[in-house]
Amino acid sequence: QVQLVESGGGLVQPGGSLRLSCAASGGSFNRYSVGWFRQAPGKDREFVGAIRWSGSNAGTVDSRFAVSRVIAENTVYLQMNNLKPEDTAVYYCAATRNVRLDDGANYYYWGRGTQVTVSS
Repeated sequence: QVQLVESGGGLVQPGGSLRLSCAASGGSFNRYSVGWFRQAPGKDREFVGAIRWSGSNAGTVDSRFAVSRVIAENTVYLQMNNLKPEDTAVYYCAATRNVRLDDGANYYYWGRGTQVTVSS
């Protein structure tokens, strides 16, 4: 069992940056791959990026974003730069041992999300 807690969201102006954190506890978190997803009101959940348990093969859909992890901290980060209003959403982290990381259905541990609002 893994518990995930997102933090770092908030209000930021367009062009600004945020670094979201996904802190894990309660399991062998370092053996899980971790994905970031976001969901805006009335829209489908969208894959943002992911990183494998080894820390290799990290990737994001948007080049403004980057996923990293610090094993010693049991934490995965989502760095978001040059934010745009359309990035406004609740951002979730999730953990899985499945191979395919871009499909939310493959994740079985989810955090409760952190709100990111990009507005002037």
